[in-house]
Amino acid sequence: MALILTASLFSASALAAGYSEKRSGDLSDSGATPDPVKLKLGNNVISGKYGTKNGVTDRDYFTVKIPLGQQLSAIILEPETLVGINVSFIGIQKGKQVTVPPVGGTPDDLLGYTLYGTDDEGTDILPAIGQGDGAKGFVPPLGPGTYSFWVQETASCACRYRFTFQVTTPTE
Repeated sequence: MALILTASLFSASALAAGYSEKRSGDLSDSGATPDPVKLKLGNNVISGKYGTKNGVTDRDYFTVKIPLGQQLSAIILEPETLVGINVSFIGIQKGKQVTVPPVGGTPDDLLGYTLYGTDDEGTDILPAIGQGDGAKGFVPPLGPGTYSFWVQETASCACRYRFTFQVTTPTE
């Protein structure tokens, strides 16, 4: 009986990793309060919609935690991604928030960022994020810690993104 009760406390969604706005709703529009996204060892898909409509920009902010003994090895831009005119933006800041203002901010406090487009589909964009001009910078993989992401498209569009976050152990 105790086993059944324990199993019922953990629903499939509580154990799921990654995030789908289509299934779970819009991610936070505020860097001060990013939504937590659980990652597991292996491939984790994070997908959503973004863009500008009627002068309002839908930004997505989320936080991931990489536990001890694991690393974020890659972020693959999936072919299901649809950017605006040419490119979209992804940035990362170490910690539980993105403190850089989305308008008028500078990349100084970001760990990294990149602009990605259709030519990047199917590729690992984590190295490009680590080389964002003016950001602190890093060389992948990213080790244990908490990281907050900011995803944005300023074009007027019904755009969407789909990333696969690959979490591995350092020996893989």
